[in-house]
Amino acid sequence: MAEVLLLPPTFGELLRRLRQGRGVSREKLAVGAGMSVSYLTHLERGERGRPTRAVVENLVRCLDGIRELPCPDRRHLFDLAGIREADAPSVERLRTETTADMRHGLALRLPHAAGYFDARWYLLAGNAAVGALFPGLREGDNILHWLFGDERARRALLDWDRAAALSVAGLRGRIGRLRAGEHFAGLLAELGRYPEFRVLWGRGEVTYFHEPPRLRFRDADGGSVRALDFHIYDVDSGSYPGWVHFFGAGPAPE
Repeated sequence: MAEVLLLPPTFGELLRRLRQGRGVSREKLAVGAGMSVSYLTHLERGERGRPTRAVVENLVRCLDGIRELPCPDRRHLFDLAGIREADAPSVERLRTETTADMRHGLALRLPHAAGYFDARWYLLAGNAAVGALFPGLREGDNILHWLFGDERARRALLDWDRAAALSVAGLRGRIGRLRAGEHFAGLLAELGRYPEFRVLWGRGEVTYFHEPPRLRFRDADGGSVRALDFHIYDVDSGSYPGWVHFFGAGPAPE
């Protein structure tokens, strides 16, 4: 049997497949996307450098107008072009993408706290144990606002200083990974009213949570203290890669 050479995906190969799957000619797609036929031909053949954001957005708009472009194909086009989609998802949009199966998975982790949060530290979903661990924090709330602005955070977290420093460093890291600093300007302005946040932000520290942070919590009754390891992972599914993260808290080994 002859050896078959398999090649990695390219922007041009995917673009050609999506165009042909819609039964549209290069001429029609080029006109609809506002470019020359020769330029589109070069893109499909991989004879040009990576296209600009405007070019990809015009192609996506045109392809979607012919027949709905599935989210995975849309994302793959931007990924292969080396471009992140420009629009930042709203908290409400990300919460709607938290499916029933995802929530069921959080419930299965009880009695341990588990949830999903976005790159701006908004709590998208959490199981019943999250409310007990973070008193006063509700779905849709911003965890950093809770941490710096709610006195219950300081009572619940014995390691408040360390948790605050890690959270701010994690926010800085996510802004860098998403290359979307303009979408965080409003949040930074809000958080800037907390003097301790301003000090921590000024340090310029960054973390990507490669090691699970260990934090000590005081039970709501003010009695026993628990040390918990927090495992934090990116959720690389859905329409907005890089924007959603999972956390799960488990008892720290003795």
